[in-house]
Amino acid sequence: MAVNLVKGQKVSLKKENGMALSRVMVGLGWDPVKKGGKGIFGSLFGGGGEDVDCDASVFLLQDGHLMDIDDVVYFGNLEHKSGAVRHCGDNLTGEGDGDDEQIIADLARIPAQYNKLVFVVNIYKAHERKQHFGMIENAYIRIVDDTGKEFCRYSLTDSYDGMTAMTLCEIYRYKGEWKISAIGQGSKDSGLQEMSKKYLLQ
Repeated sequence: MAVNLVKGQKVSLKKENGMALSRVMVGLGWDPVKKGGKGIFGSLFGGGGEDVDCDASVFLLQDGHLMDIDDVVYFGNLEHKSGAVRHCGDNLTGEGDGDDEQIIADLARIPAQYNKLVFVVNIYKAHERKQHFGMIENAYIRIVDDTGKEFCRYSLTDSYDGMTAMTLCEIYRYKGEWKISAIGQGSKDSGLQEMSKKYLLQ
């Protein structure tokens, strides 16, 4: 049975039999808030009616720092140079059931110097389009094992009005094993580049 994570919770990525998860699919989903009627009230959503385009990305960190631009996996760099992390492509609207974006992480193949994967999402052109995370609902991130079974899920139930970017979770090494930590921290960063600055080595 899948674990339902709460904000701040940490769990080991191990199956019930104690075997470590070696390859996982990280699925992210959300739905656009149903828009109101036409006219002035309907135009309050989406900065003129444009869809809210959420982009999922992952930072591969070394000792908590982003050392190379190639260590960011996103819609513009779909596969990490190690081949261990792969983004499956961008969903522009969030419409439909199931995951909107998926990232595959082969934990057993991630080079030893990387000790943390930070999964983030930002709204494309959020400031220009006057969009924020208060315009989406039912957001979640989940981990699925290599058999297709859902291992855990973190549903984001806090209010994120005014937030344009979010750190969803971290998968990190601890004493030789991988763990996941549910973060759910919103910010007003304008995009992926601004989000990455907090991880750069000063």
